Amino acid sequence: MLTGNEIREKFLQYFERHGHIRVRSSPLLPANDPTLLFTNAGMNQFKEVFLGAEMRDYVRACSSQKCLRAGGKHNDLDEVGKTARHQTFFEMLGNFSFGDYFKEDAIKFAWDLLVNEYKLDPARMWFTVFEGDDEVGPDEDAEKFWARVGAPKERILRFGRKDNFWQMGETGPCGPCSEIHYYMGEDSSDEENSAANVNGPGDTITELWNLVFMQFERTEIHHGEYSLTPLPAPSVDTGMGLERLTTVLQNVKSNYETDLFQDIIKFIAEEIADHVYEPNTIQGYSMRVIADHARATAFSIADGILPANEGRNYVLRKIMRRAIFHGRRAFFLEDPFFFKVTNKVVDLMGEAYPELEGLRDFIERIVKLEEQRFGATLSVGLQDLDHLMCRNDLLGVLFDLTDAVRIYDTKGLPRDLIRQGLEDELRIIGGGDVPQFPDFVKTGPDGKLTIDEAGFNAAFDSALKEIQSAGSKQEIVGHSKTKPVYANIASSVQSLFRGYETTRVDDAKVLAIVHNYEEVDELREGQEGEVVLDQTPFYAESGGQVGDGGKVITPSLTVGLLPRSDERGASGAVAQASARASSQKKTEPLIATVTDTYAPAQGLIVHKVKVEKGTLKVGDTVTAEVDVEKRDATRRNHTATHLVHAALREVLGSHVKQAGSVVAPNYLRFDFNHYQSMTEDEIREVERLVNEQILRNVKVDTEVMPVEEAIRAGAMALFGEKYSGMMRVLTVPGFSKELCGGTHVRATGDIGVFKITSDESIASGVRRIRAVTGLDAYERFREDEEIIEEVTGNLRTSRTELPAVIGKLQDELKKARREAEELKLKIATGVAGQPGSNGDEAREVAGVRVLARETSGLDSAAMRQLSDTLLARIKSGVVVLGRSNDGKASLIVRTSDDLTKKVPAGQVIKELAPIIGGKGGGKADMAEGGGNQPEKLGEALQASYGVIEKMLK
Repeated sequence: MLTGNEIREKFLQYFERHGHIRVRSSPLLPANDPTLLFTNAGMNQFKEVFLGAEMRDYVRACSSQKCLRAGGKHNDLDEVGKTARHQTFFEMLGNFSFGDYFKEDAIKFAWDLLVNEYKLDPARMWFTVFEGDDEVGPDEDAEKFWARVGAPKERILRFGRKDNFWQMGETGPCGPCSEIHYYMGEDSSDEENSAANVNGPGDTITELWNLVFMQFERTEIHHGEYSLTPLPAPSVDTGMGLERLTTVLQNVKSNYETDLFQDIIKFIAEEIADHVYEPNTIQGYSMRVIADHARATAFSIADGILPANEGRNYVLRKIMRRAIFHGRRAFFLEDPFFFKVTNKVVDLMGEAYPELEGLRDFIERIVKLEEQRFGATLSVGLQDLDHLMCRNDLLGVLFDLTDAVRIYDTKGLPRDLIRQGLEDELRIIGGGDVPQFPDFVKTGPDGKLTIDEAGFNAAFDSALKEIQSAGSKQEIVGHSKTKPVYANIASSVQSLFRGYETTRVDDAKVLAIVHNYEEVDELREGQEGEVVLDQTPFYAESGGQVGDGGKVITPSLTVGLLPRSDERGASGAVAQASARASSQKKTEPLIATVTDTYAPAQGLIVHKVKVEKGTLKVGDTVTAEVDVEKRDATRRNHTATHLVHAALREVLGSHVKQAGSVVAPNYLRFDFNHYQSMTEDEIREVERLVNEQILRNVKVDTEVMPVEEAIRAGAMALFGEKYSGMMRVLTVPGFSKELCGGTHVRATGDIGVFKITSDESIASGVRRIRAVTGLDAYERFREDEEIIEEVTGNLRTSRTELPAVIGKLQDELKKARREAEELKLKIATGVAGQPGSNGDEAREVAGVRVLARETSGLDSAAMRQLSDTLLARIKSGVVVLGRSNDGKASLIVRTSDDLTKKVPAGQVIKELAPIIGGKGGGKADMAEGGGNQPEKLGEALQASYGVIEKMLK
């Protein structure tokens, strides 16, 4: 029997024998695609190829793609562990044709592989094709080709758009598809192995492989109206889940019974839970959830997705916490355990996916940290629920579950605990017919109020859906595609980039001009637009490096408008051309400033220009000259990012991976994965390593080689970049090797000097460094010197004594502040001869002593301390204090223990806080609130007497 790993390899080798290039899986974090939370299909990395916007150096490909479906349109999270075939993480086997073969060969390959290589029984297989509709006719070709390879005609079925027409979204590439289904029953002669059960409920006949025939691009022509246009070349995209195929080939009934899962489940049962795995028990269900979520977690973290509170990072956090809660609920596991399961995933899958093994320690550390946070969060969630019950009237909580659901959604507090908390409160209220409660509140047999679980879950799910739909709006922002004007130009012309060897081209031809997203013949003086040249030295924004600026001028114009340089130094030929041009006539028929350069379509470099003088026309021959000062500054920062990346990995660990960057002329920004802030020593060491490489002044080497060869040679691939074919590899000998298409210095010494200016957190597990190089770093050092000189002069001390002097002043300041706060508190409590020192200013309200006072001189901590003191002095009663500061007002209410049921502080603050334009909450003995109307603080304090009197009556 083949193992899951052997099945994967057999698939890839089969297609390699048939002329396909094996393409490694792209990361789960989609590259440059805002329409996806996660990579969820094998075709994701080929999306632009299908659209004709990107060219590869191969026309046939195969892959085993890591996929995650746990958010947005494809969300299988709630089904995990319940069904035989749903996972969050899975591997999608696929073969692809980019304008090469089409339906006939795709069907031949599928039949040959399944029947002749994997030895599947055709008597268990069913084949579906598109039956056609008003928009697209029936797929008779696919039906014919299935019959031709040997599929029985009665097993070729037609289905509608829902089952047999594939599209990426409302817009984008699409086409009919043909699915292969497989009967999972005991005997192929069973009655259940019938056409009636194909695409039916259950898993008896399951979809195995989907062959998508990409023929069209779907575009929106009017709001809600769409049209189909043929793609440049019909293509093939197929997808078959490795887990499902393994289930079939290993002759088991569930994906979880395959060796892809059983080794993990066995580890959970024996090493974690100390419990026998039984599929049809709650514990068995929990083991399946933990196993699936461990795979999703390990691969997500390895690909740079870390648990946090927004977007895909939030989805990962939910996956992790769901697994951890299953361990706690089913097996009472209090200590961290999930990190051990993800470590087992690395053991089992590290050979097929080396990125797991390389980041083993980092994955373990992140999972451990999240487990520790979640342990505390469960406690915090219960406290938040208690706080919610205190600060809201119960009716409000039950009518609108939003706040309670938000605790579930953000803190992971299980819904059954929320329901139990609400039910406990209801039982305190009592019983009877209370029609104002929602439908899920019932009166039980004992006359007490209780909660109907089904009704509660329905209301809970409705509130959860509303919250999550608001949070997932970032996922779909529209189909990312090239604007028609650029696609049209790119289909007929291409730009040759010559910026690696020079910063000036004297004979560039104007191929196209764009103004307001329309092609035009010319741009006149004062107009702005975009220009496409047949060859250009201008670098288009990419990989974090900003686009070049400069000039486009007529060849006869005197050169020298900009200083010149190039990546390898000015060549003699360029210098001679400059001298010849200088001797020509001094007329200035055209000067256009290039403010930016970008690439809106593959192979197309667009220059954003403003014509300062003359007219720029299609067909003109011009000189294109880069602003070399800006280019050189950008080069320094770009090469420095490579040095920073290598230095961070050396200082912090191999888990460090780029998570974004900006390379501008005046600074660099580098985002990277790391789980905690850098220490001062770590920052210093990174700076030292980078500057050490600069002082070495070693030559920076670049060479062009195939991507796979470069990666095998140790080159790193950077975040957000899609690589294919031949790529430039930048090497700083002995220190750094990365794939990079940007422009760089000739030798590390050209960077000059490097200085980190800030280190900050931008998300959970993601940090951001900002730094400067060259003259900008020099200016930073000079400014620092000026500040130090000014401070030492004002303090009349030396540089060496400065830290000690500042430390002494800080100690004195802290002492003075502490004495001032103590004095304020003494005055406020009446020790300094003020009335009310013994609480004698308290009023008696319906037999209860109430003391309301303004304490605007105190900070919040002192106000809490004062409320404790005054409550102790009046012994039994209510203290209400208020203060105003910086345009805001705050209140605190304290109630003695004997009055918490009659005058709960949380209810008092709820009445008072709106008066000062805010809200508040708390427990029965203490509550706080704030608002933005400090002018009404006195009114709120005065109103407290009436509020408390009303509650007592």
